[in-house]
Amino acid sequence: MKSVCRLMILALSFLLSLFELALAQSPGDEMIDAYFRQETAKVSHNTFAHIKTLEDWEAYKPVAREQLFEMLGLSPRPEKTPLKPVVTGTVDQGDFIVENLQFQSRPGLYVTGNLYRPKEIKEPLPAILYVCGHGGVKKNGVSYGNKTHYQHHGAWFARNGYVCLTIDTLQLGEIEGIHHGTYREKMWWWNARGYTSAGVEAWNCIRALDYLETRPEVDKERMGVTGRSGGGVYSWWIAALDERIKAAVPVAGITNLQNYVVDGCVEGHCDCMFMVNTYRWDYAMVAALVAPRPLLISNSDKDRIFPLDGVVDLYFDVRKIYQLYGEADKLGLQITEGPHQDTQELRIHAFHWMNKYLKGEDPLIETTAVKFFEPEQLKVFDKLPEDQINTKISETFTVKANPPLPESSAEWETMKQDWMKQLREKSFRGWPSEETVGQDLNLKEVFSAEADGIKMTAYDFTAQGPIKLRLFLAQPAGVKPQDLDLVVLNVLDEEGWNSFLSTYRPGFKKQFQNDGLPEAIEDDYQSQKQMFQHFKWGMAYVAPRGVGLSAWDHEERHHTHIRRRFMLLGQTLDGMQVWDIRRAIHALRNLEGFDNTPLWLQSERTMAGNTLYASLFEDDITRLDLWQLPSSHRNGPIYLNVLRYLDLPQAVALGAEKSAVRIYDSQDSKSDWKYPATVRERLEWPEKQLGIRQLPKPDVGE
Repeated sequence: MKSVCRLMILALSFLLSLFELALAQSPGDEMIDAYFRQETAKVSHNTFAHIKTLEDWEAYKPVAREQLFEMLGLSPRPEKTPLKPVVTGTVDQGDFIVENLQFQSRPGLYVTGNLYRPKEIKEPLPAILYVCGHGGVKKNGVSYGNKTHYQHHGAWFARNGYVCLTIDTLQLGEIEGIHHGTYREKMWWWNARGYTSAGVEAWNCIRALDYLETRPEVDKERMGVTGRSGGGVYSWWIAALDERIKAAVPVAGITNLQNYVVDGCVEGHCDCMFMVNTYRWDYAMVAALVAPRPLLISNSDKDRIFPLDGVVDLYFDVRKIYQLYGEADKLGLQITEGPHQDTQELRIHAFHWMNKYLKGEDPLIETTAVKFFEPEQLKVFDKLPEDQINTKISETFTVKANPPLPESSAEWETMKQDWMKQLREKSFRGWPSEETVGQDLNLKEVFSAEADGIKMTAYDFTAQGPIKLRLFLAQPAGVKPQDLDLVVLNVLDEEGWNSFLSTYRPGFKKQFQNDGLPEAIEDDYQSQKQMFQHFKWGMAYVAPRGVGLSAWDHEERHHTHIRRRFMLLGQTLDGMQVWDIRRAIHALRNLEGFDNTPLWLQSERTMAGNTLYASLFEDDITRLDLWQLPSSHRNGPIYLNVLRYLDLPQAVALGAEKSAVRIYDSQDSKSDWKYPATVRERLEWPEKQLGIRQLPKPDVGE
């Protein structure tokens, strides 16, 4: 009886928790959660949908590998410049020796590490690249590198007949770079540059193998990789990219999109764990690129950032590829009891796997992995090199476009076609198919009201799956839509949304009377009323996803990880807001009488950039009014990879060819828009196609 009561209490508590969670969530949070579930399921389904046979996989594998290089910022491949290795010291531990060394994976990009090797070597030995997780060691403000935290792994391998190179990571090395660009530093421009710190780690691993190949102690045909946590995921990068790796044991370094996006595990990971997911993969695709080489997927059962269900699901997805080769025995799944920690049980299985596949041996693991050294003994630099670029590598790791000015209309046409292709394939690949942009809008009138000669109508429409938005339309009462001279679609950011509500609340109190709305501004309403009295204009308003009625909780950390979830799905929030604007254009055009009305678009700040890009993909936009448009994508809007191809000045030129563009700024910004102004002049477009206007300075109060 007591057991039954306990179960009832637990069930009631669970239901109450769900009810409280539902109450706490805003409609916007519910909407975006449903969206992430839908998109994650779509990406997961599509990842291997086209692979039915070994021939399918063998044909796609080189394509997929090149795509992974690209998503890590490594396509085209960087030049393999001289490594310039330097051994700065050695430590003799009796039966093995440690060399403290550094090399440059690119000029000025230093990699610090420790090379563990047996003291007596009679023939070339198998080699292990050990890549470290997040285990930084610092004393008195001095970083000794995470290699010192993971020293016991290198020591075990050296004591058991291996050469092991343990390398520091970018962030937690002796030279402290940055992994947390989007996670903590608000460097959203990393997405626009197609940059991820994962790419640096992948490249450093490739060059580490290059270095190992120079060592006479190493058998180049028997190299393996392992590491845990961050080192686990770097093990995936190098094993997937480089077939010099003959056996791999990534430990607690990967799970599936369901865990990352839907279950929220992204919140426990910095940028070094993720590629820029341009091609919209689930992570089993990365793992599959190791096939048919020996691969042990290793994890613990209570790991909160690499949950068991996702790891197991990934294993079964990858096993299908190994089965196509008839090599399922070379794929292993090891699950031990425990949390996200470097446990002895995890180590033993990794040691066994390497012995089996790099040595062809299966001995009893008798020696334990223990630490021998103080951090000072493993330090590489006495003084950090002045020419290091580790701390600013994100500025140069991927190539930023510097488009030339066209010399002719023909050259401009070629540039334009290339840019539009890159935008569709590399920046906006996460959009639904182009054919659907004007379909299934589910346009529905919500309310219609009149006040002071203004008619206000609101319509709900479907932007994408669970994303439902509202289009507001204000126009002079009594004027038919087909008699309007023009209609302006105002695309609102959060500040614009509040301004819209403040402006119309005096006349439409019933429609905009909810608690928490901004105060009504009577003067603004009177100005709007006079405009409708003098001009036969329609004024439409839409707030894309994340703004206004669809806003989610904008607590800073929550909003940060929502933006990061978009990136994991091969999208960005700004990029999907561009899609919402396009859908709003089609919704407006689908209203009776508005199919041929001249259409203007107007927006401010970052949203002005989204509005500009929406116009590039739509026809018959008469004019764009862009207020305080950022001069570079570095400051927003952020689209995946966009800065690898063009920047906002080039986008303005694209827009000005199709529509009259007006840019308004509080500063003299003509120099920012010299590129489109020059293009207009060279190609002899009408002067009205581009106007740069400085706003009058506001009066200063007495």
